[in-house]
Amino acid sequence: MQELSIQRTTETNEALYDLLLLADPSKEIADEYLVRGECYTAWTSDELAGVFVLLKTRPKTVEIVNIAVKESMQNNGIGRKLVEEAMKKAKQMGAATIEIGTGNSSIGQLALYQKCGFRLQAIDHDFFVRHYEEEIFENGIQCRDMVRMYADV
Repeated sequence: MQELSIQRTTETNEALYDLLLLADPSKEIADEYLVRGECYTAWTSDELAGVFVLLKTRPKTVEIVNIAVKESMQNNGIGRKLVEEAMKKAKQMGAATIEIGTGNSSIGQLALYQKCGFRLQAIDHDFFVRHYEEEIFENGIQCRDMVRMYADV
């Protein structure tokens, strides 16, 4: 895998939104957590490869509210590096726990997060049905439920 450079950014542009919307199809929701959270971009030389957004949610708790890798660069270990970096940043922010939520249909993401040390915490039934106008399908499965996970940092 190519060398990754990960840095915090406050700039938003079309390339950043293209990545954010891979993980969350609502630009309005993305805009909301971009204002309140910390956004980090990952670059391979001069190409934007990935993004993650961290948000303090409770005392000593940070959530990864968005994490995405450019489609043409997926399955090359970049997602794992982003999760590991997000965990380091959360610890630097004073967190003892990091959380993440993903769809019940996000099979690859569920596996990745568990490989990175996350454990299942809860299921928010019909989260995606309640909060998104359009139905979401991944891997031939309707994305209905938010699977909540956590890890110690």
